[in-house]
Amino acid sequence: MDQPTVGILHPGSMGAAVAACAATNAAAVLWCETGRSVSSVERATQFGLTPVATMAELLDRSDIVISLCPPAAAEDLARDVAGHRFAGVYVEANAISPERALRIAALLEPDVTVVDGGVVGSPPVGGKTPTLYLCGPAAASGRIEELFAGTAVRTKVLGTEIGKASALKLSYASFQKASRVLVALAVGMAREHGVDQELIDVASRRTESYLAEPQYVAKTAARAWRWGPELEEAADALAAAGLPPEMLRAAASTLARWHNDKDNTELTLTDALDRLAHP
Repeated sequence: MDQPTVGILHPGSMGAAVAACAATNAAAVLWCETGRSVSSVERATQFGLTPVATMAELLDRSDIVISLCPPAAAEDLARDVAGHRFAGVYVEANAISPERALRIAALLEPDVTVVDGGVVGSPPVGGKTPTLYLCGPAAASGRIEELFAGTAVRTKVLGTEIGKASALKLSYASFQKASRVLVALAVGMAREHGVDQELIDVASRRTESYLAEPQYVAKTAARAWRWGPELEEAADALAAAGLPPEMLRAAASTLARWHNDKDNTELTLTDALDRLAHP
């Protein structure tokens, strides 16, 4: 089979690294540079992606398009794609609810073949090996498996039902990300009473407790702008299943207190806890 041309929408930290892996088995990996930030340009250049001037050109040249963007933008992005004459495979790989994934599939089908995807793990750099879970038409899922064969992105097909990959991603993210928020609250409360080190000592005697890693709170604060919308999506998924969404909505509200710390790599644990208590 000829190597496909792949388009990535848009090369953020995860998208650019995933696209670079796809380049192993692709003829080219394209991205649209119009309107993107300086950091996006730097990432795309770092990972050897090929710039094009317009979305129309990207879609005209691509056999496969992978959407990896902030959750809130996923549907509008799919709507933009639907306005062009793309007729290839569209991998909806964002952290969105199964219901949103189904709406996106309805926007694009039947002209476009939609594969629902969910990335679990860190970006595939520095030895990290995330898994891209897939569901959708078998032949299309198979093409995505081939695209990432032999790369740092593992793939696993969950079946043909759109929404399963999104559900798995959000199920995992609900625990993983909400747990980090709980660490911030627990350590913050303990610090208020002067027992934060004792709390960490208690947690350290347990296995694999996030409470034993309070330094991660600062990273949580820096990523709050992305994690909050993801937890809102997960809350929507819980509500749709008849389960209480309040905890995740509350966690998203907590993350909103760090809104001004977007990608702040200089933030310390003390800074993050101070801003949590006094936004």
